Amino acid sequence: MSNPADVVVVGGGAVGSACAWALSGAGARVTVVQRPDTPGEAWRAAAGMLAAQIEARADDPLLTLALAGRSFYRRRAAELRESTGIDIGLIECGALQVAQTEAEVADLQEQVAWQRQQAHHADWLDVDDVRDGWPWLAPCLGAFWSPDDGALDPARLVAAFQRGASARGVTFVADVAVGLERSGDRLMGVVGEQRRYSAPIVVIAAGAWAGRLENLPRPLSVEPVRGQMLEYRWPAGVPPTIVYGNHCYLMYRGAELLAGSTMEHVGFDVQVTSEGIADVRRRVGALYSPVAAGAPERSWAGLRPGTPDGLPIIGPEPRLSGLWYATGHGRNGILLAGITGELIARGVSGEAIGTELAAVRPTRFWSW
Repeated sequence: MSNPADVVVVGGGAVGSACAWALSGAGARVTVVQRPDTPGEAWRAAAGMLAAQIEARADDPLLTLALAGRSFYRRRAAELRESTGIDIGLIECGALQVAQTEAEVADLQEQVAWQRQQAHHADWLDVDDVRDGWPWLAPCLGAFWSPDDGALDPARLVAAFQRGASARGVTFVADVAVGLERSGDRLMGVVGEQRRYSAPIVVIAAGAWAGRLENLPRPLSVEPVRGQMLEYRWPAGVPPTIVYGNHCYLMYRGAELLAGSTMEHVGFDVQVTSEGIADVRRRVGALYSPVAAGAPERSWAGLRPGTPDGLPIIGPEPRLSGLWYATGHGRNGILLAGITGELIARGVSGEAIGTELAAVRPTRFWSW
């Protein structure tokens, strides 16, 4: 074996890099085994929204964790910038979910009422309010407004986590993790295509590829979900914003208007399709007509790590001491990356985190 460490993190994307940054900040010696640049990695394709409230339905078990994820970046953005020189591009522009049918009006008003009962900032805007605030949008029947949601730049975020972790002594290795190395009930480390990586603690943060690792104590219910996205020019004179519609969104990033996204179960196929592009253009075009009328400047696809119930898998594996999961984040990988790393570091250090991770515990699948 080589590269002895306290912890090996499998995966160097947003979640894996966040785990390495937090673990090294707690004093651990960390090795990150990250795939060489691989088409479809979720963080490379992500929009970077921090839509903790907009995407939450009434009684959503993920809301508390999502709010903590959004709060993490408010707390840590300045620290990351000062320690690494990288601005993660955090904007707190709010997010709007428009209603285009009466059924959506009822659903969104219920969502607003539930969130307000939990003392969260949320408002229902009538037709005139939406027209006055967002005159460039297509007509709608009202909207749910979440003023505290926002976005950041995923590429800058990963670069900041990696630079900060490297400064703390973390080793990043370009290799493809094949599986765990075990001796009976003892975790020995990780087997890569190139060599072995020894450590008594392993964190699996391998995104859509996590379920393909060998020698796990139970099946890992993570599968790739393809999302296709488009880029247009952001309309001149329009302030930064995020707008959701019917299974779609548009958002500001620099001079770009990002439009997305599909949800396709096609394995590890990262091809952009004419059908996918047409679907995104049709849905987002119902919010902002130039998207439907004009061809995109760029299109791409990413593979989200999806789970059967749409919630991530975070926490310790009770059948194998030292094994931790930090995967399956689906559409919320960027939103939850920082707080996931923080919770993993606390758990590895021996702090009790069970209550905070009850809804995303690994044992909810494959309990046999």
